[in-house]
Amino acid sequence: MRETHTPGVTTHFGYREVPVAEKQKLVGEVFSSVAGKYDVMNDLMSFGVHRLWKRFFVATSGVRKGDRVLDLAGGTGDIAALLLPRVGGEGEVVIGDINAAMLQAGRDRLLDRGLLEGLRWTQINAEALPFPDESFDAVTIAFGLRNVTDKDKALAEMHRVLKPGGRVLILEFSRVNQNWLKPLYDFHSFRVLPRIGKLVAHDEGSYRYLAESIRKHPDQATLKAMMEAAGFLGVEVRNLSAGIVAIHRGYRV
Repeated sequence: MRETHTPGVTTHFGYREVPVAEKQKLVGEVFSSVAGKYDVMNDLMSFGVHRLWKRFFVATSGVRKGDRVLDLAGGTGDIAALLLPRVGGEGEVVIGDINAAMLQAGRDRLLDRGLLEGLRWTQINAEALPFPDESFDAVTIAFGLRNVTDKDKALAEMHRVLKPGGRVLILEFSRVNQNWLKPLYDFHSFRVLPRIGKLVAHDEGSYRYLAESIRKHPDQATLKAMMEAAGFLGVEVRNLSAGIVAIHRGYRV
């Protein structure tokens, strides 16, 4: 179902309603707090499965040698590192993230791995991309769209910066489609996850927000409709792990 906040007045931050102008700051505080432990926590939260989701996401992306790709909310560098060999020496991956701490953590990780050529890092807001029209062959965003305040505006910006024939690829938590799994998933999200956050990252509140933000994110059908409204054609949805996450793909023509 669609978000229920009053446009231009309030929006959700997890299960709280906050002024629209405050959400970006609150989300920024969450990710600044968890940046140093983000990768460890991802492994613990998903039992390492997030790495398989990301590999599959990139493996089925259709990105080719020489492509120029914009990876939004890409501060961890995980998706960029997987994309880099696909675009090759003639391509480029531009890593955009609104949070400076996440960008720094991701850049340090990839530099430690010797990954420098073909990467560009930039602090940007997905709702107002500082790129000309038709700049990229593909736009990717993994586990970041749910934290964007105005998702419709961000989708419109992704569409604008894509070249004709280019594609947007969204990997995001979605709605579980197996009834037997839902109570187990809820228990893990609201009972286990915040405790792991408290023990490992010393931050229970941020991980409670992350669990809540998943529940507030549009489901598979709603996000598909939002992408179509933004101008994307041929929108496809692929569920992974019983709908815990989903890949949405759309094209600009």
